[in-house]
Amino acid sequence: MGKVVMYSSVSVDGFVADENDQPGPLFDWLTSGDVPLDESGVLKVSQTSYDYIRPYWDQIGVTVAGRHVFDQTDGWDGKPPSGIDHVVVVTHRPAPEGWDPGAPFHFVDGVEAAVARAQELAGDRLVEVAAGDVGGQVLAGGLVDEVRMDVVPVVFGSGNATSGRSTRSTCWRILTW
Repeated sequence: MGKVVMYSSVSVDGFVADENDQPGPLFDWLTSGDVPLDESGVLKVSQTSYDYIRPYWDQIGVTVAGRHVFDQTDGWDGKPPSGIDHVVVVTHRPAPEGWDPGAPFHFVDGVEAAVARAQELAGDRLVEVAAGDVGGQVLAGGLVDEVRMDVVPVVFGSGNATSGRSTRSTCWRILTW
């Protein structure tokens, strides 16, 4: 089975989103370069960023994300991001009405079931868990093998250290784990 990696881009002061629950400039690096990162042509990074992130992304078989992230991204229009094969969405709700049942998205109730399903789908490839509320639950459940956080040179001052939470103590717990 593949390793389970909790991943996020975070601000220098440890936030994954601003006070309005938006990533703000945390992902600007994904569109500010001239080297295509994937086949979409939308993501363009510097050569240094490409050399760093592409080998990691090539190892990912499945991403586990919460329903909040799924809804914020409009389900990536039914196509898993960055060439990933599948997305497992942790949710207590069914797939959105009209959702294409053939899209490689799996709606699962509970983090333990989500990680198990993701590992089944990923085989020997990595299972990436989006940090935030679901990532915190997976980490607390002892299901994470590795934590990977890319620190972006941005200071929010306040915001969400995990989705739905806005306490500085949560932020520092994540960074010092």
